[in-house]
Amino acid sequence: MVSSPVSRLARVRGRLELPTLRRATGLLDGRHKSVLIGRGQDLDDLSLYRPGDDVGDIDWKASARTGQPVIKRFQRESSLPLVLAVDTGRTMAAQAPDGTDKREIAQAVADTLAYLARQRGDTLALVAADAARMVDRPARSGSEHAEMLLALLDRQLGALTTSPAGGSAPGAVLAPGAEETVLAPGAPASRVSAVLERVSTWHRRRSLVVLITDTAHPDAQSDPEAALWLRRLSAQHELVVVQVADAAPLGPGRRRDVELAAEVPAFLRQDTRLTAQLGAEDGARRARVATLLDSRRIEHVTVTSLERMVDELADLLARQRLASSRRRR
Repeated sequence: MVSSPVSRLARVRGRLELPTLRRATGLLDGRHKSVLIGRGQDLDDLSLYRPGDDVGDIDWKASARTGQPVIKRFQRESSLPLVLAVDTGRTMAAQAPDGTDKREIAQAVADTLAYLARQRGDTLALVAADAARMVDRPARSGSEHAEMLLALLDRQLGALTTSPAGGSAPGAVLAPGAEETVLAPGAPASRVSAVLERVSTWHRRRSLVVLITDTAHPDAQSDPEAALWLRRLSAQHELVVVQVADAAPLGPGRRRDVELAAEVPAFLRQDTRLTAQLGAEDGARRARVATLLDSRRIEHVTVTSLERMVDELADLLARQRLASSRRRR
């Protein structure tokens, strides 16, 4: 999808129906409220407990010293920065189940979240990385800053492929079903641990961090440091994971593979035994990834298509809101 003069944020607004927009924006509002229930990040002072105060704020050591219940008072933050943490490895240039280029879905997720953050007046940051490249921009406000971050992400994702004739297509995300590009020579593999490490070490203020990757990541087996940084990041920030679904390894919808210069041969797509074997391996990997995320109590969602994207993001934000509320009780 070639960039147009119309801003990305304006295109998002045009794609969203008003009821859908209200729902998604409302859930982002709810995320702020849930994160801020009872406390912000900085301790203000101690005061005596009064009926109606959150019992979770009671400082039991101070209460034991004074002989009566004492609670902690915190400075309340009005908003949280949004950090888009995006995997730009070569598997992101594969196909989604409906034949759409996964980069188009990943970019649409980033565009939509950036738009909602701007509606809230939140600052926006970007970390986009793989095994060889890193783009990092700090959290700032303003539509111009958001547009710049989204354009950077578009270029990094677009550089994963070239045209068969060798012409590069930076920033050009494929339309559904398009097959006129191939994986660029030396296109880097994913390294989600690098994305998580950069967010953890460079973005210290508590934020809503949205990791955008695919269903093969984060995987502690192929990327052992991913589990370590997931643990650290989920303690530092509000962390959620958006995974872009892959097409079946072999099957009617798999017209191309990012590792191949041509279509997947029909005789392979029709080999039921091979299809079942690859499907089982893919299912086991996805289950392993889901188990890792669940073990850290990290909410995650798999986006299957552009049509379902907003509903799936809204579901994710709703679950994150509920989980945050439960943790703070």
